[in-house]
Amino acid sequence: MTRGIQNREPDPEVIYADIFNRPRWRSPARTPMSLDDRAAQFAPFAALTGYEDMVAEEARWTEEEIELSEGMRDELNEKLAALARALAAGAHPAPAITYFDPDPLKPGGQYRTVREEVKQVDPVAGQVILRKTAGYGGSHVTIPMDRILSLSLSEPEERE
Repeated sequence: MTRGIQNREPDPEVIYADIFNRPRWRSPARTPMSLDDRAAQFAPFAALTGYEDMVAEEARWTEEEIELSEGMRDELNEKLAALARALAAGAHPAPAITYFDPDPLKPGGQYRTVREEVKQVDPVAGQVILRKTAGYGGSHVTIPMDRILSLSLSEPEERE
């Protein structure tokens, strides 16, 4: 037998010569385990734990945020000003607001559309605060103005 890469390692045949040809020990009190049972011991081992989650996260679709043109930005600012005037006059508008919701885990995000009653338009903080009337998660929703794509002040049409 060879003695390793650098020829300094001891020869295993010399070191373990006293145990090489001995019979394998078997317990007199226990029957040998079957090969299926021995294999089952290692079945729960998952070398790729979390791999499916990582693949699902990578496959999850996100969209890029659309940058508004100057004209679209001016039109949106006019609608936000009209919304602020309506609030100051005591109205309780519930416009449809489409905004970009950035993804916390990867680049991009999703566009969401909500129709909730507006609580406040805060141009100083640059946000629109909506009263949350449905669902779970608090009493209001805050949307940054620079994330708003569109704002529809008209009421939804009723269908028969």
